Amino acid sequence: MAIHPKEQRLVLKYADEPGYTPHIDSYLAHGGYDMLKKAVTMEPQAIIDEVKASTLRGRGGAGFPCGLKWSFVDRKSGKPIYLICNCDESEPGTFKDRQIVHKDPHQLIEGMMISCFANNVAKAFIYIREEMPYGAKILDQAILEAKEKGFVGDNVLGSGYSCDIVVHRGAAAYICGEETGLIESLEGKRANPRIKPPYFPAVLGLYNCPTIVNNVETLCNAVHILDLGAEGFKKIGRPNNAGTRIWCVSGGVQRPGYYEVGEMTLGELVYDVCGGPLPGRSIKAIIPGGSSMKILKNGERYKGKNPDGSEYDWGLEDIPLDYDGIAAAGSMSGSGGMMVLDDTVSIPAALANLMAFYSHESCGQCTPCREGSLWLKKITSRMVHGQARPEDVDLMLDVAGQIAGRTICAFGFAVAWPVQSYIAKFEDEFREYAAHLSDPNADRQAIKELACNG
Repeated sequence: MAIHPKEQRLVLKYADEPGYTPHIDSYLAHGGYDMLKKAVTMEPQAIIDEVKASTLRGRGGAGFPCGLKWSFVDRKSGKPIYLICNCDESEPGTFKDRQIVHKDPHQLIEGMMISCFANNVAKAFIYIREEMPYGAKILDQAILEAKEKGFVGDNVLGSGYSCDIVVHRGAAAYICGEETGLIESLEGKRANPRIKPPYFPAVLGLYNCPTIVNNVETLCNAVHILDLGAEGFKKIGRPNNAGTRIWCVSGGVQRPGYYEVGEMTLGELVYDVCGGPLPGRSIKAIIPGGSSMKILKNGERYKGKNPDGSEYDWGLEDIPLDYDGIAAAGSMSGSGGMMVLDDTVSIPAALANLMAFYSHESCGQCTPCREGSLWLKKITSRMVHGQARPEDVDLMLDVAGQIAGRTICAFGFAVAWPVQSYIAKFEDEFREYAAHLSDPNADRQAIKELACNG
């Protein structure tokens, strides 16, 4: 993939370079494992302090500070500490981690080994979804290569420290992206998320031992924090949003793909980097961080106060492309899976598509989610198949309101947020849609085809 001039590549610096391969010789030729060599000469706590000082935030969804998560680990229990790399990447619209796995796997392995050394981990796991079989093979081969060179396994680089990495292939379930559901799956059980408390992974994780769960992109950044130093790393990006971020852009733009950027606005990414909407079309809305995030409507103004007390008044294109900017606009940057909806998209049809997905992916453990997601699927499916009713809008909001915040894990929000935000932003479209389809003289087949095509 061609690198755009406005990109600021760090994690993907070499991934698309001509001649660069996933093999260890290529990685070593570009300075690979130099930071692991540095790490094993440092005090583990010094590495943790450096990561904490860098303000690196997790790249998997919630954006929780990585160093702070590491500091929560129970180091007094006497139990072994495990590290799990979350490579499930199941959020629709997200395809960044597989770029790292397929093109630069040794960067991930080095980042994991640095993180393992810092946290006294003797065994680590890469949990990769079943739909990435080639990626799993690449990782297995990369681990073998790293072991042959002394970067993984017994007595790493002669330091006396030993750590092994195991690739575990999951069963391709969305819920396995949730860290405690992933842990249950890794233990060989049904992937039902655990109740927190008491099952905070840092205290009671894999095999009821202290466990760190980090995303692929997050772990890769450990390499660059040691290379640049915490202060150098913080110079990239914006305050409280240090480093680069890989965004996956799909939908109605001229140049969809994955892009790694530092400080940038949403408009710069969509219009400059991705070329804007397709000819003759306009952008209707954007889902900023994966399908579960709240939708942002083009043409709206987003107003409020910054943490320093200053006021902001943004259009969609002005929103800073980071955790805090998108949160200030009422959504989340999530896993970085940005989906652009142009003016050809039917919002009720888009919601029906999402509800079909989420009802299928619910683990079924919590009644509000299990039943509510299915209800929403049935209502939205009925709407786009010519049987919409005017009362359906209020019914959907009522059902969504009984799911959000009433489940063990955040999957309930993933179901409810699209319903709530789509209706909040496009209520007229839903009500007009329902009113037209409830008209006995309406051309139902034409509307059904419009919904399906949209």
